[in-house]
Amino acid sequence: MLYTPTMIPYRRIVVKVGTNVLTTEQGLLNQKILASLVAQITEIKKQGVEVILVSSGAMAAGRALVKSERKPGSVEARQVLAAVGQVHLMHDYSELFSKEQCLCAQVLATKEDFRDRQHYLNMRGCFQALLEDGIVPIVNENDVVSVGELMFTDNDELAGLIASMVDADALILLTSVAGILTGDPEDPATTVLRTITSESDWKKYLRPEKSSFGRGGMHTKCASAEKLAKLGITTHIAMGTEAEILPRILKGEEIGTVFPARKETSSVKRWVAEGEGKEKGIVTINQCAKEVLLSPEKAASLLPVGIVKIDGEFAKGDILRICCEDGSSIGFGIAQYSSVIAKPMIGRKGQKALIHYDYLSIAI
Repeated sequence: MLYTPTMIPYRRIVVKVGTNVLTTEQGLLNQKILASLVAQITEIKKQGVEVILVSSGAMAAGRALVKSERKPGSVEARQVLAAVGQVHLMHDYSELFSKEQCLCAQVLATKEDFRDRQHYLNMRGCFQALLEDGIVPIVNENDVVSVGELMFTDNDELAGLIASMVDADALILLTSVAGILTGDPEDPATTVLRTITSESDWKKYLRPEKSSFGRGGMHTKCASAEKLAKLGITTHIAMGTEAEILPRILKGEEIGTVFPARKETSSVKRWVAEGEGKEKGIVTINQCAKEVLLSPEKAASLLPVGIVKIDGEFAKGDILRICCEDGSSIGFGIAQYSSVIAKPMIGRKGQKALIHYDYLSIAI
């Protein structure tokens, strides 16, 4: 593929490939698809595009090797399949990338890595260093230790968090369907919704089913895409088994469903915007403060005068959830000082902002 002026000017992308794309009908790794994916990534890398790959498939790789008496689907069974399969999945990727004269690296993540600011910065620094050295990071959830509240909803959520973390221009979700469909895939009248905007009536077309071997589904893909669009990141949802799908997307071909970026946000605000589950305290504000924070006319910080209650103990730099008096959440922010200092200042005028505008993300 030669670079042309019509090529979408993405400089950094995150590609997520789902279990159903990478596996056969028997749930085993599809080596042909794996090889095609690697060839496409190395092809677009040669055009100067940095790529981070979020790949499912560890348990599929383990399924071909492990003969176990454990109950299928149990936590222990998943851990065994993942522990064995991750080694073989990375071995396959390593050999395929090596044939293309390219290095790849393994990065395993849990939700905890995104809850703590220092963990977050450490991981972001690792990605940056790998990309600067021309290495393709291959990311997967650490299924060996990710149990219960440590689990991501699925790798769609993980891919979205990484896209936000590394200031990606786009997230490409490769799945087993052609995008958001208007009806039954077997119906000839069914079409693909090409571009999703804030005015699009698209949610009525989503189906509740999940993928057969993975944990995800179109709902989680769209939830991630909708959130990223607000953060300034475009998301493409497309069929991963289509020939040359990645180069075709980057050439601007009308394929799959696209959630275009709607605005750009700083990396700090992106981290804050992903604050669900990271918060160390809850700040309840009055109606006047709510109106000021939600006003489109000018940016505003959260001052103690607008606070009616503070729950939890937190330090400077921790994430706080901002709630209204009816309990509804309107956003997240980073505390400029601790709860020990903040609580005595509740409702007082003339005090320093608890959450400065630069560290505030309103979610509605």
